[in-house]
Amino acid sequence: MTVLKAPSPVVAVRKSSLHRPQTRAAWMLSAPFIVVFIAMLIVPLGYALWQSLFTTTLVGGTSFAGIANYLRAMGDPSFWAGVGRSVIFLCVQVPIMIAVALLLALALDSGRLRGARFVRIAVFVPYAVPSVVATLMWGYLYGKDFGPLAQLAHALSLPSPDLLSSQNILGAMMNIVAWEFIGYNMIIMYSALKAVPTDLYDAAEIDGAGQLRIAWSIKIPAIRNAILLTVVFSVIGSFQLFNEPALLAKVAPTAIGNDFTPNLYAYNVAFTQQDVSYAAAIAFLLGFIVMIASYVVQTVGARKERVR
Repeated sequence: MTVLKAPSPVVAVRKSSLHRPQTRAAWMLSAPFIVVFIAMLIVPLGYALWQSLFTTTLVGGTSFAGIANYLRAMGDPSFWAGVGRSVIFLCVQVPIMIAVALLLALALDSGRLRGARFVRIAVFVPYAVPSVVATLMWGYLYGKDFGPLAQLAHALSLPSPDLLSSQNILGAMMNIVAWEFIGYNMIIMYSALKAVPTDLYDAAEIDGAGQLRIAWSIKIPAIRNAILLTVVFSVIGSFQLFNEPALLAKVAPTAIGNDFTPNLYAYNVAFTQQDVSYAAAIAFLLGFIVMIASYVVQTVGARKERVR
């Protein structure tokens, strides 16, 4: 029978004394991030949450309102109209953007695309362009009276396309965001494809599988988590649209109102209507909607993974 001996107290003391300097060093290295995280995220969120529980009136001043601002936001048609546009944007733009990014990533990974380096850089460069600059540039291109497309239409004696009309403005915005973020999503998927063992491709080619079969049966399932990550990021980004509608509203004021997106509506409520408490409630309610949407996307993705 083997008798297990307890560790010597001296050994335990030595181990703990060795871990103490490492623990102190870890806390010292993490302290700057923790301080910045608390000061720049936790404290502002806490203050905004506190603000959302109050209301300010001309007669009574500031008073505690509880969840009154949240109930008001839940019955606000302007808020839900913006959420509806964001949902349409999500359902149309995100699948197209993810599909194009995936096709580009697969084409680059195949090694059969000519000028692959140029294509990779050319597709990714728009992501490096600030969204403000990108929106201003595309707003100029969309211009009905002064844009290049309008000038080309005039040269051909054709009517100018009104891409900034109320019927087309959402599609025009989808194009801007897709142009900005296709390269970003492509890089994430392409990096994930580079981590897949090439032995799987060689075995599939020996069995007679073509490039399309390899991509569908091996590559796409292997990077499912990366695709899911890009989808979650895109879902969050769809509800955070602000720069594009805020800037395009200057050239298309009849197509974009103050409540075009939830973020734009919260901004106008806070800085135009001077109702900071209600704007904070709108922001938290929008954050709750984004969390639900992200959770649903992740749950569906995990369920499909289990089925496979």
